[in-house]
Amino acid sequence: MYRLTVLYPPPADTDHFKNYYLSTHLPLTAKLPGLQTMRYSLDVAAVDGDSPYYAIWEAEFESVEAMGAAMASPEGQAVVADVPNYATGGAQIIHYAM
Repeated sequence: MYRLTVLYPPPADTDHFKNYYLSTHLPLTAKLPGLQTMRYSLDVAAVDGDSPYYAIWEAEFESVEAMGAAMASPEGQAVVADVPNYATGGAQIIHYAM
């Protein structure tokens, strides 16, 4: 199994982020080829102090190759191209074997 994680710092407009993310971006991510499961949270908290992140998204694929193929696909390119439409705080992307 291989996991792709996206961490979102706080956006300029949390209402826009939430509405757009739920209605537009998540449906795009659900179309990623080879996606086995995904989950997200818009309520990220830190143990101490303020969290540097507003939201998190995680996706699981069979392998690093499957993840790479998904992100290189037209669906994956659409997902990547959509991020600036809501993530005004940017995004930190990490991936790793499980």
